[in-house]
Amino acid sequence: MDERTLRGKSSLPVTAMRPTVYGSNLMGPHSPKPIGLPPNGAAPPARDGIDMSAATVPPFRERAPWFGGDLQTLRNAVRGTPPDLPGGERLLLPVSGGDRLAARLDRPDDRSARPLIVLVHGLAGSEASGNVVASMRHLVGEGWPVLRLNLRGALPSCPTAAGHYHAGRTEDLAEALHGLPADFIRHGIVVLGHSLGGNLVLKFMGEGGHGLPVLAAVAVSTPIDLAATCARMMTRRNFVYHRYMLDAMKREALAQGAAVSATERAAIAAVKTVYEFDDRFIAPRFGYRDAQDYYESNAAKNFLASIARPTLVLHALDDPWIPAACYASIDWPRLPVIEAVLTPTGGHLGFHGRGSRVPWHDRVTAWWLARRFRLGPN
Repeated sequence: MDERTLRGKSSLPVTAMRPTVYGSNLMGPHSPKPIGLPPNGAAPPARDGIDMSAATVPPFRERAPWFGGDLQTLRNAVRGTPPDLPGGERLLLPVSGGDRLAARLDRPDDRSARPLIVLVHGLAGSEASGNVVASMRHLVGEGWPVLRLNLRGALPSCPTAAGHYHAGRTEDLAEALHGLPADFIRHGIVVLGHSLGGNLVLKFMGEGGHGLPVLAAVAVSTPIDLAATCARMMTRRNFVYHRYMLDAMKREALAQGAAVSATERAAIAAVKTVYEFDDRFIAPRFGYRDAQDYYESNAAKNFLASIARPTLVLHALDDPWIPAACYASIDWPRLPVIEAVLTPTGGHLGFHGRGSRVPWHDRVTAWWLARRFRLGPN
């Protein structure tokens, strides 16, 4: 099998067909008490092209015609947002300043004893983002209750929460989860983050979980090195992505009802790059010296070594937004509770693979959780 080597601070061999997996073992040294174990101990049957009893991470193979990181990434826009499930519950969760974050809870028909999955959106996203809705639909279909949390500044939270989120504002996540009814989290919590939400989740886990019954975490397509990701986004090859994201960030920050001063509003309107947005708006608003200080203080790479609960990291090394070297520079074998699955292809939150229309990262997340909690068939 052919191999290629990434260039970065260290060399990381990557097989062309199977993902590279780092982790001491699938169940890990900090496994929670098994729940939902069937009488015969049988593993769930194959679903969506994944054998739920498989002992290793299923490989990712691109589905035609979505070959390469850019097409894998753009497929999300082409496919649009899937419809929401009927019957979701709206929650308003208290955070500091008397504000409340909007969240939506969707539950499976079978109310079995499973942890609550808390799903955190990415930059300029919300509960309505296509990748968030798709993940929720698949996980609920697999029997998991899913709470989609809208951070400060995300459109659903704007009427009840002033201010703005950032890549490391974990205090809001902690306060919101502490505000959940005890009945919702009696079986524990699994936190799942997409893109920038993944950075927030990994930092949150590295901070110890803030006294919450967090049993595990999953992070997908996460910019674990914020400075390197920003620099990559501003390269010429990413001009279209950069313009799209900057416009979305500015719209979000200047949306009707946004709690920004006249000085901040002028600064946001004038910025020409993502770096300037962080340097002139985010950094001063939250007390950082500049964008570099903000990036270094909140980058998930600096919190990985402190994570003490089982964590799954899924990332494609051809992600056009995040340099592969960010992941190559991490000594994953020295982080035994983290299982890092690095695929050669998949794009940014893409993973549109053979065998199923469900993105591979959603299928692997469900597979990993089923193994983690030793679940039998629903």
